[in-house]
Amino acid sequence: MDVASIGKAVVLALVEGATEFIPVSSTGHQLLVGHFIGFESPNNTFEVLIQLGAILAIVGVYFRQLLDLLRRAPTDPNARRFILAILVAFLPAAIIGGLFSKYIKFYLFNPWIICSTLVAGGLVLLVIDETEIEQKYDDVHQFSLPMALKIGLFQCLAMIPGVSRSGATIVGAMLMGSGKRAATEFSFYLAMPTMAGAFAKDLLDNYKNLSKDDVGLIAIGFVVAFLSALFVVRKLLDYVSRHGFSLFAWWRILVGAAGFAGLIVFG
Repeated sequence: MDVASIGKAVVLALVEGATEFIPVSSTGHQLLVGHFIGFESPNNTFEVLIQLGAILAIVGVYFRQLLDLLRRAPTDPNARRFILAILVAFLPAAIIGGLFSKYIKFYLFNPWIICSTLVAGGLVLLVIDETEIEQKYDDVHQFSLPMALKIGLFQCLAMIPGVSRSGATIVGAMLMGSGKRAATEFSFYLAMPTMAGAFAKDLLDNYKNLSKDDVGLIAIGFVVAFLSALFVVRKLLDYVSRHGFSLFAWWRILVGAAGFAGLIVFG
């Protein structure tokens, strides 16, 4: 584990934490950055496993809300319904990811595909951000179970790197009448089981292929991703409420275009 490898791991972990919960695709950014700085991990395991840092960041920020939900669940039907809504939304990704994750990594983890989906997703986000959609829900606890299932189906689109898990769930929720803040907050809650499941499956599939150096780099990446994500989660809801998603849409388009240029020039 040399200094260059540590530096690359830190860069990728900063990218992971900074982009995991905003609608720009953390996986897409990590894979593009990793491609151009020459970082490789066994079966892209580093990029998946350091997501645990981001998971713990959001658990830390929402610890009181989560504790309150669990405390109220035995006696409060609204709390039970919200927990069930998160689990229902998680179910499609759990099934599809469990069945096809190896094929998705093999066929779709490609920088040309990532650049294409970054640009396309940016254009979609611009349209959604500017479209007047009737707002029916301004609180995540109002989401019905059928609505949660549909959001979960939207989340499955993010298995294509560059689409963005948070972006897909936010767009899906907004198309069904959610306000921007509520859509973003539901995406936060849904991230917890989704990312934890992806972490567990990838670790189970690949732990035998990890060297001591790989484990060391993952540990460093975990800490850096945690700190980076902690900052973003604390600031994002207020920013989205005031400014919407146009900044993230244009960022996606610029990164995708820059990626295309880099691939053409440097390969």
